[in-house]
Amino acid sequence: MPALGSPSLDQLRTFVAVAEAGSFSAAARALNRQQSVISYAIATLEEQLGGLKLFDRATRRPTLTEAGAVLLAEARRVTMGVDGLRARATGLLAGLEAELAVVVDVMLPTATLVEALSAFRAAFPSVTLRLSVEALGAVARLVLDGTCAVGVCGPLARTTPGLEHRPIGGVRLLQVASPDHPLAALRGPIPRAALRDHVQLVLTDRSDLTRGQDFGVLSPETWRLGDLGAKRALLLAGLGWGGMPDAMVAGDVARGRLVVLHIDGWEPVEYRIFAVHRPEAPPGPAGRWLVERLAASEF
Repeated sequence: MPALGSPSLDQLRTFVAVAEAGSFSAAARALNRQQSVISYAIATLEEQLGGLKLFDRATRRPTLTEAGAVLLAEARRVTMGVDGLRARATGLLAGLEAELAVVVDVMLPTATLVEALSAFRAAFPSVTLRLSVEALGAVARLVLDGTCAVGVCGPLARTTPGLEHRPIGGVRLLQVASPDHPLAALRGPIPRAALRDHVQLVLTDRSDLTRGQDFGVLSPETWRLGDLGAKRALLLAGLGWGGMPDAMVAGDVARGRLVVLHIDGWEPVEYRIFAVHRPEAPPGPAGRWLVERLAASEF
């Protein structure tokens, strides 16, 4: 077996350029080089690879050989890997985070989060993202203990010591129940006294920040849940009533699977959302960009 050499990165880039451009001359124009330089680079690369022919030159336009097609995928992987390495090194030199840990409130609309993170991935392909979704004080807790650099928190952000907060939007909360639930059959504003006879589904906190505190609890009989998706499923099953973000149940209300409860003296609540971080650990460029993107979103 012939000895193999060590192809250079430039030779591999030239190989990829010829394959993508379709000819040596087109690759020369794309790389701003003489065609003879391109031809020499490919010939040298073939020598380094033990004499394997990468292109069939019998036709007017060179075509990849079977071996060339196999090795092209490897050449692309190597060049893209080096490009990624360079991009990450450049970002680190500029102060860009290598990794960004973010925790968001479960009330943040999923569509808003997905749109922001899709744009984030395009803007910062070299930054690794760690995402957590929590409720109530658990969001603030993960920022306070340094697990996450950025938090997207509910109203507790304003009263939690040790956090800097910035308002970025709000979510409208509706009190809803299944159309088969007894409360749905009541006409006019529902007296608060009537709520006490029915299970209220309440979002609970997995942290110690709000231990012993209740928010918007109007019934002495409650079921506590830490997951908003599970709460919605129980509401749809008629197992209780409770507050939900408008964006999450709008489709259910429109299809008649849930109904909005109009409670006497209780208007729909706006759940304010804030971006938070510790004063001594402000987010870097990627974190700041994500906060700005969320703040510019309509939700």
